Amino acid sequence: MPAWGTGAIPPSASPDVVGAFRFICNAGQLLYDDPIVYPGQAGKSHLHQFYGNTSANANSTYNSLRGGGASTCMSPLNRSAYWMPAMLDGRGNVVRPDYVAIYYKRRPASDPVVSDPNNAQYQGQAVDLPNGLKFIFGYDMLTGKSPTGSLYFNCDGPGATQGHYASIPAAIKTCPAGSRIGAIVSAPACWDGKNLDSSNHRDHVAYPSYGTQGYLKCPATHPYVIPEFTLQAWYGISAGDDLTKWTFSSDAMQPNLPHGSTFHADFFMAWDPTVKKMWHDNCINKKLNCSGGDLGNGLQMKQFAGFSYVANPHLVPQP
Repeated sequence: MPAWGTGAIPPSASPDVVGAFRFICNAGQLLYDDPIVYPGQAGKSHLHQFYGNTSANANSTYNSLRGGGASTCMSPLNRSAYWMPAMLDGRGNVVRPDYVAIYYKRRPASDPVVSDPNNAQYQGQAVDLPNGLKFIFGYDMLTGKSPTGSLYFNCDGPGATQGHYASIPAAIKTCPAGSRIGAIVSAPACWDGKNLDSSNHRDHVAYPSYGTQGYLKCPATHPYVIPEFTLQAWYGISAGDDLTKWTFSSDAMQPNLPHGSTFHADFFMAWDPTVKKMWHDNCINKKLNCSGGDLGNGLQMKQFAGFSYVANPHLVPQP
């Protein structure tokens, strides 16, 4: 549809050095499925809260995601699947997030930092998100080693104190009823250029680091810079909630860690290729500040008819 009803072009993201593309999702299906870790094995995983493609399940492939399902992330133009452990209230219920904010960003492809190997601060070669790319980021359930993605918890709303909190217990001290607690994690920005997946579902992507050179650089093994995204899941807090009992479904596998420590997320890329090119070419490569599914070219994705900024119901029985 015309962006914001008028076909307006979003403003430049300057002085920021990256172009941005943002959209908002609602919660989708709850399944004991993980199409990346346990493909074809329905019911094998801990309980996941899905966002995006409404048909995503244990049997999902790139072709099945592209070919079917609606989307809780704006519209079926984004049939990608995003999922993370379900939030449990300790009383037999799942806490549904009010909304999920997803924010893609990257330097424009023309920026010498991601286009010129001779640049003094060369990070790697900018490329678009490859079709069918999938990976896991955040806490590593296989090894328990330091989590990736700079994950943290935050609080927002009346009476809340914003910050970067390491766990749910650390965050809830500043999250009164009527506010929201957010679980936030960032996806990898570097890709090996060859593989859409790997044996541990992580090694084909990586994060840039400052290392000893003093500027962000992708590893030599992962020389391509893809748009990274940050996922923020925001959970409303009602008067009757006991946040001391809130845990992710995956926390049961590490009972000695503070609640929320096993926070991680999964991504299976299944954007409509034409629309994906629009936001790459405009929002990212023209360094625009796109929000609300604005594609940066006068067009905008329609938000699905059932969208809400408040989860209703807030709690659903754990399946």
